[in-house]
Amino acid sequence: MDDRYVEVLKAIAEPHRLRLFWLLLQVNERICVAEAMDVLGETHYNVSRNLKILLRADLVRAEKDGKWVFYTLNPKDDPFHRSIFDAVRAIQPSEFEDEIKRCHLRLSLRKDGRCVVGPDSPEWERICRAEAG
Repeated sequence: MDDRYVEVLKAIAEPHRLRLFWLLLQVNERICVAEAMDVLGETHYNVSRNLKILLRADLVRAEKDGKWVFYTLNPKDDPFHRSIFDAVRAIQPSEFEDEIKRCHLRLSLRKDGRCVVGPDSPEWERICRAEAG
């Protein structure tokens, strides 16, 4: 058996990576580590490590843009990858309602489609407080 299949399945079998991959599938936007940290409420180390594992599994690709590295989906046109993407996409959005809401809020801080604030920024805190009511 080809090890690539095992790597893909292992990559999405971990709950934090599955959340991250699902988020990328749902928002269909490139996301940098700082944005993912704020959206998922995870540390830099964990988000970076999980993105690197998804990258090694060839599920995402990385693109440097200024000081940020953005991660996007890496769709493959083969039955295995299409099935994986479809299976993860089939997870009900209600399972990740908060993540989607936080992601749209976090992406609203971009200027010209680019991340301009780091994680845990005052701007992000202000938006979160306003959302909380």
